Amino acid sequence: MLEALAVVIPLGLGGAVSPVMLTEQTVLLAGPDGRRTGLRYAAGVVLTTFVIVVAIVLFGRAISLPTEPHLDASLDLVVGLALVFVGVLVLVLGRHRGGSPGHKGGDDRGASSSRQARAAFPFGMFSMATNVTTVALIAAAAKEISRTDTRIAVATLLVLVLVGLVTTPAWVPVVLTRIAPGPSERGFAAAREQIARRGRVVTVGLLGVAGLFFIGRGLLRLLGG
Repeated sequence: MLEALAVVIPLGLGGAVSPVMLTEQTVLLAGPDGRRTGLRYAAGVVLTTFVIVVAIVLFGRAISLPTEPHLDASLDLVVGLALVFVGVLVLVLGRHRGGSPGHKGGDDRGASSSRQARAAFPFGMFSMATNVTTVALIAAAAKEISRTDTRIAVATLLVLVLVGLVTTPAWVPVVLTRIAPGPSERGFAAAREQIARRGRVVTVGLLGVAGLFFIGRGLLRLLGG
């Protein structure tokens, strides 16, 4: 379990570096009926993330057959190459756009959703499902959970840890605005600005490091197996 946590926690934290999600949630909370709208948005994000993680974990366990000794190593290579590709894609698109990707769009989408509280839940689902970099990191972490030879209770705990970390930008603002509305709003504004400035660099770096980790581990297993 500790070995899996050593991979899941960094990937989960990396997936949480999402300027679009944080912007959408803070704008929703600041709008009409913000608390209820923000809660629905967070529920949509959490549910979608949970479904994605569980689906990948179950799929990974289903195909990890003892008759295929190199299957897990091959999956490592595929996941690693996919992460590196996504990292390069984010870097190239970010430079092409010449700014923080998705920040303005997140404001527009968030403002639109704040006017329709009933749409906040499906909007949260859509926001997570279309967050390519976060989904890529989720897939890598879920794959790591699927390969751990642990009991169902331990695997469930790992899934909950991953979902909780990745969805931090969605549910933490809801909690903190209930506890301390004023300071939390100022803190989120500062955090959003920092993520908008450095989030892409951090995400690309983590995608690259994670990709190289899986590629290296896959090669070592193939050569050693």
